[in-house]
Amino acid sequence: MKYNFLTLAEEILKRTKLPMSVNEIWNYAEKNNMTKELNSSGKTPWQTLGARMYVDIKRNNRSKFEQLSKRPAKFGLRELKYDLETTEKETGQNDNEKYNERDLHPLLAKYVYSNQHFKCYTKTIFHEKSKKRGQGVNKWLHPDIVGIHFPYDEYSKETIELIKSFNQTTYKLYSFEMKKYLNFENLREYYFQAVSNSSWANEGYLVVLKMDETDEFIDEIRRLNNAFGIGVIKLNAINIAESEILFPARFNNTLDWDTIDRLSEDNIDFKNFSENISDSNKINKVGRDYDKILDDEKYEKYLEDKKIVKAT
Repeated sequence: MKYNFLTLAEEILKRTKLPMSVNEIWNYAEKNNMTKELNSSGKTPWQTLGARMYVDIKRNNRSKFEQLSKRPAKFGLRELKYDLETTEKETGQNDNEKYNERDLHPLLAKYVYSNQHFKCYTKTIFHEKSKKRGQGVNKWLHPDIVGIHFPYDEYSKETIELIKSFNQTTYKLYSFEMKKYLNFENLREYYFQAVSNSSWANEGYLVVLKMDETDEFIDEIRRLNNAFGIGVIKLNAINIAESEILFPARFNNTLDWDTIDRLSEDNIDFKNFSENISDSNKINKVGRDYDKILDDEKYEKYLEDKKIVKAT
């Protein structure tokens, strides 16, 4: 069957009988091989799909579609009745996901280790190891993952020693907040969580596997990035090297040593991370106490074992 964008959306909404975002509609079409029957050569067909639906609803009084919510934007058919309190599981956002956010840490570790912007080693910070304080005292203090870029592959030993003698450094510290899914409903909470627990680092990032990719949502992330400087990384689980820095982080020249000291005092993982950096600095060699970087074969098996592949 041949489709245009509107008939494609209509067919999918009839099949699922659920409110769906533009990205969910497009993902459904791809999974069910329906995009092959669509005459489109654009690089972002899901955005074209969204634009066609918006225009049809606005200009056509007899439109078959209706927008059921704004944040996130969900669409449905006028002829159907919907339960607007449909859960994420019912709308298919979870896709029977069994993995958790921490299961995604090896994906980020592999990406930032080989990516030219970072070239860093990561360390997972286990929040449960932190000292117990009063309710809310440590909220949004600890990042999920921390990273360190060492200059050893960039400069000779003599040059590194010279840099030290001038009290300068080419080390870079990174903070990463990991999330499975990002949309309008959770964006502000997740973004400001990353703002809060990244103040100590040179660069802070919010990292996601799946997200709303509508123009409206991307514009909102851009506004937050311009205002607060936290970058956003979208992981590509299957082709991890093709993960994207959607928005780069603002670089902080001055580290927040008070927060670094508090993190080291409160959490043994962060303390060990700091000590490892100091030890490496003395011998100009990277230590071993960092998150393991999976080779390609083990990485593929890991995705299958954690059932991450089926969810992307």
